[in-house]
Amino acid sequence: MSIALLPELPVTEALPRLAEALRVGSNAVLVAPPGAGKTTLVPLVLRDEPWAAGQKILVLEPRRVAARAAARRMASLLGEEVGNTVGLVTRLERATSAATRIEVITEGLLVRRLQSDPGLDGVAAVLFDEAHERNLDTDLALAFCLDLQRALRPELRLLAMSATLEAEGFSTLLGDAPVVESLGRAFPVAVQYRQRELKDARELPEAMASAIREALRAHPGDVLAFLPGWGEIRRTADRLGGIDADVLPLHGEMPPAEQDKALNPGPRRKVVLATSIAETSLTVPGVRIVVDGGFRRAPRLDPATGLSRLATLRISRAAAEQRAGRAGRTESGVAIRLWTEALHRGLPISDRPEILESELSGLALDCAAWGAEPATLPFLDPPPAGALAAARALLRDLDALDAEGRVTATGRRMARLGTHPRLARMMTAAESAEEAALAAELAALLEERDPIRGREAPSDIHLRLDLLHGADDPNADRAALGRIRRAVTLHRRRLGVPGGTEAAG
Repeated sequence: MSIALLPELPVTEALPRLAEALRVGSNAVLVAPPGAGKTTLVPLVLRDEPWAAGQKILVLEPRRVAARAAARRMASLLGEEVGNTVGLVTRLERATSAATRIEVITEGLLVRRLQSDPGLDGVAAVLFDEAHERNLDTDLALAFCLDLQRALRPELRLLAMSATLEAEGFSTLLGDAPVVESLGRAFPVAVQYRQRELKDARELPEAMASAIREALRAHPGDVLAFLPGWGEIRRTADRLGGIDADVLPLHGEMPPAEQDKALNPGPRRKVVLATSIAETSLTVPGVRIVVDGGFRRAPRLDPATGLSRLATLRISRAAAEQRAGRAGRTESGVAIRLWTEALHRGLPISDRPEILESELSGLALDCAAWGAEPATLPFLDPPPAGALAAARALLRDLDALDAEGRVTATGRRMARLGTHPRLARMMTAAESAEEAALAAELAALLEERDPIRGREAPSDIHLRLDLLHGADDPNADRAALGRIRRAVTLHRRRLGVPGGTEAAG
């Protein structure tokens, strides 16, 4: 698509420089702030480059909601529906056709795709959006793509797109790739701090609701509030009854139609209660007030289960700056931080990469299936030796690796299932269709959000299996159940088990 035909956005001025960099070399880094338009405009421009003729461009997004929004925005600029020139592939949905030239894909799926198609046939470029977030799957997919590029596909283009100015590491990793910067247009944002700390995140819904009410009275514009997860969003919304604004949640596991309500302009003032998905991946129009709770959810190893779980953590100063900047995209704004300035000075400068904090059995299995030692792969931060040794020991116990560390036939089956090795081993151990169907249900229940709301929900797995099969419960989370059922269907398909979990809701 000609640059002259694109909407005028902050990133537009950088597009000719970026296109030239990828004509001269195979790799580049693009730095552009949130809302600059990099996610939607860059793929449309690169699609028309001679080196991309007749091939696909893959756009990697760290979150499903961002992938969906990016695909729809690009398709709308072309006057099309998603599934034509611009396609979308996430874990639980697919919209592509023979005409698809740009494929927006969530990061874990690229690792699966590389395992089944290690040459990425028909792909001219892979664009890593929001690369600065350093998610485990992004780091692994980038390492595999670089390994592929240097071994078989030197013409494959790789582009890391980042919302921060910390681009030197990516440039070095990509072979001293050129860094193209788009400074964007930002308006001043006044930052306000609280005078006392919250004791812990449990106080957050009440403090957030109070701050939002105060902000609506004192400042113009829509409100974007950052909360760590779905439970805090729901409890904050319960405390905002009667305000003269629409209260709209924004969470990655919401149905697309509900996400659209938060992302699209409306007739009334709105308060968007969001997780960190709105930090960099999405732009919420009309926002001039950001209220930041200061917490996030991130995966951490749970020693009791051996699986990674989502822990509630303080955000970094870099994340706080990203969130505050959301108030100054179109006009001057205000960012209200629900912590003290003294605490802010003690926050870490940036979030630690997931590869340094997470359980690594999935990474170790993927590397073994790829046929490479992690030490030989180009990671921005190498996986810690201790975590890697523990991961390999687990994989040997699961019969995924042999004594020499080579992937077994069982391990290859596990890697194709695209879930945690413990859950994958449970599914591969099934000896009948009935056992495989039950294993698919158990895996989906364990990897998705609990379908029973409330901190005091009983832990009985049979209650959750009954919900999957249509039992009623006033505390059932219908959105979570829908996702679990779709995950069950996916697991059954990968296991070759016909049918699915049928139930209303």
